Amino acid sequence: MKPTGTKYQPITLRALLIEDFPVVVKWSKDNAFCLANGWAIGRNEDELSSWWDNCVQNPSQTFLRLGILYESRLIGYADLAYIKANSAELGIAIGDSKVWGHGVGTEALKQLMNYATEEFGIEHFDVETHKANTRPRKMLEKLEFMEISRIGSEVYMGIESQLIQYRYNRGNK
Repeated sequence: MKPTGTKYQPITLRALLIEDFPVVVKWSKDNAFCLANGWAIGRNEDELSSWWDNCVQNPSQTFLRLGILYESRLIGYADLAYIKANSAELGIAIGDSKVWGHGVGTEALKQLMNYATEEFGIEHFDVETHKANTRPRKMLEKLEFMEISRIGSEVYMGIESQLIQYRYNRGNK
């Protein structure tokens, strides 16, 4: 998959590999990442290894997780979930918190959407984020996602936060 031509051209998406596990262990030791993504702090490495093996080795017709590479190193993952007809839910987790706020998530999400359209014919994208998580909210608005509801709440960064649902319809652009 080729980058879309922004200043973050070194960003690419690729299949996850078992060999990526040491990077995942590093993410699991980053408290900011764990709190932002609902990972338990101090996660057991054997449990983490089982989870990663499952992510890599058990493909699904309705779920796809791809690695995000920045300057040729794995920095996170991007998800297509609930793939059905021409719609899917998007998710993104940047494991290297040092690159948060630098636009890599925006570029990765654009690439994921292009891939989803090309490979699966997806035109309708849904995303959910926490009200307290301002970076992805700004990113989604920048990419012209529309807020469609505020239903539910979850713990984000140790605090209960309202969930906000967004939608992007490629066919309406």
